[in-house]
Amino acid sequence: MYESLGPRGGEMDPHNKCMGGRMWCVSDICGIICAVMTWLLVTYAEFVVLTVILGTSNHPIYTTFNLLLFNVFAVLALSSHARAMFTDPGAVPKGNATRENIQRMGLREGQVIFKCPKCCSIKPERAHHCSVCQRCIRKMDHHCPWVNNCVGENNQKFFVLFTFYIALLSLHGLFLGIYQFIICVRSEWRECSSFSPPATVVLLLFLIFESLLFAIFTAVMFFTQVNAIWNDETGIEQLKKEQASWEKKSRWRSIQAVFGRFSLTWFSPFTTPPLPTKTHSYMYAV
Repeated sequence: MYESLGPRGGEMDPHNKCMGGRMWCVSDICGIICAVMTWLLVTYAEFVVLTVILGTSNHPIYTTFNLLLFNVFAVLALSSHARAMFTDPGAVPKGNATRENIQRMGLREGQVIFKCPKCCSIKPERAHHCSVCQRCIRKMDHHCPWVNNCVGENNQKFFVLFTFYIALLSLHGLFLGIYQFIICVRSEWRECSSFSPPATVVLLLFLIFESLLFAIFTAVMFFTQVNAIWNDETGIEQLKKEQASWEKKSRWRSIQAVFGRFSLTWFSPFTTPPLPTKTHSYMYAV
């Protein structure tokens, strides 16, 4: 184990930290609004499914199965979202580009290091500066306002799981919404909901629209992320079409670098992905 050192040899880097430095928090108004909207939209879908769709069903097996499945997807999706939002994505400590730290790197003759002029940090290979987080992020993929955080070395697993479970939740909500709408039309809107027919129409149509929109959006994001991991590239590297100056991992090892060895924990937002080997501890924030 390596001792985590801040930019001045042991001090905690307080930037983007809350809860006494125990939690990573990005103070971006747009990101906070998007993150809150994500939880509200899932809550709305939960409300419609419970009260409009399953609350009036006369089929106990159908109701129980879909109630359990929908809530499992919802819990996993929101847990993944929270982990992606409150996990340090791989921030390099601000101001660690000191003479002492550079000397400790033991550079060989002719070896070049890069310094970020915006946050005065030693810039590791494949790191990029995020203007929202105001930090250099190791293996940065992109900044996502929906999780109010960068997607980087430490939280990419959680972001992938978030897109995966939101896509499944949306597809399930889309199926339930369309099926209930058909039932209501066939029964001429009698006893198909505890709400009035106009209110039921509005609630179901918004659920269907929301589910379709987010199913497409998150499915595209999920496959984009998996493709980037598979090719050992980040979104920024693909966008800039950067020539790989690093030694690319095999496809399987690239996936393992994000998710760990294959097991059921791949699909769990409650397990932490494998941490990188800290060759220089002062490159990692406390």
